[in-house]
Amino acid sequence: MGFLPSPGGHLVASTFDLRDLGVLFENQQRHLNHFFDNLDLGQAQAFAQALIDAPGAVFFSGIGKSGFVAHKLSQTLASLGFTRSSYLPPVDALHGDIGALFPSDLLVLISKSGSSDELLKLVPCARAKGARLISITSVQSNPLAALCDMNVHLPLEKEACPFGLAPVTSTAIQMVFGDTIVAAIMRVRKLTKEQYARNHPAGKIGKSLIFKVKDLMKKREDLPLCKEGDMIMDQLTELTSKGCGCLLVINAENRLIGTFTDGDLRRTLKSNGEGIFKLTVGEMCNRNPRTITPEAMAVEAMQKIESPPSAVQFLPVVDDQKAVIGIITLHGLVSAGL
Repeated sequence: MGFLPSPGGHLVASTFDLRDLGVLFENQQRHLNHFFDNLDLGQAQAFAQALIDAPGAVFFSGIGKSGFVAHKLSQTLASLGFTRSSYLPPVDALHGDIGALFPSDLLVLISKSGSSDELLKLVPCARAKGARLISITSVQSNPLAALCDMNVHLPLEKEACPFGLAPVTSTAIQMVFGDTIVAAIMRVRKLTKEQYARNHPAGKIGKSLIFKVKDLMKKREDLPLCKEGDMIMDQLTELTSKGCGCLLVINAENRLIGTFTDGDLRRTLKSNGEGIFKLTVGEMCNRNPRTITPEAMAVEAMQKIESPPSAVQFLPVVDDQKAVIGIITLHGLVSAGL
């Protein structure tokens, strides 16, 4: 049970009725289905084509909740890297920001009613700058649509708000429409994962598509290396000092023979007791470890580390001749944000 302030300022007990909540979600689903069933795909196609063909930048503008949608869509379009796109606040535009608008630019105005004063005031100013204007609205025969070069009508049955007033459905269809158009542009322009990643270098999306194993692996003096003839007890410092929890067992040609982990050390000590002092690393190492190449994507390394039958903490990095050139660890991948 929660407590919410009443109009008089007093706290009143409030609980959610599961059936009422279910009805609201069903209503929202019905309203969204109305949008999908009645959307004019010809208008959607013309709008998408206008974005692709825009010779200059594409600006989005809106007021209130539609403004938030406009801001988001401008950022999403910009993230593709094909078109310069930005959000133009309608009020700020009338106080100087419209200077960013040029004759070759496209201005997309998003409004449920198409009668927002701020947008209607912006239209003649943007027109005077020579920009092309497109409106996205949900009310038929609205003044904003009449003033623009193109209008896209987003069919709105009703707001899911109990009063039919709060823009909880109209903004949802605006976002769905805009994001779907962006997805269509990605497909038409044949955007690759690598191209998309270049514009998302700091996020998990970019890191998973940009970073290769060679970018994150430990190498050279940081590698915990030993020979198969080395005694286990003589390699304890190497096993513990490099922060990898393992030894990479190599031959004279630097080719990987196997791996020996701190877990292997515990199991060997338990099963052999004092006999461990007479055992070599080569006698007890895993001669069939998982490995990866330096050119593999880092996200592939993460998948390989976590794959069945049991997860591991590291992967030796080897070249085509199985020569050891590095090691990539779970800790290193997690630290990199993967």
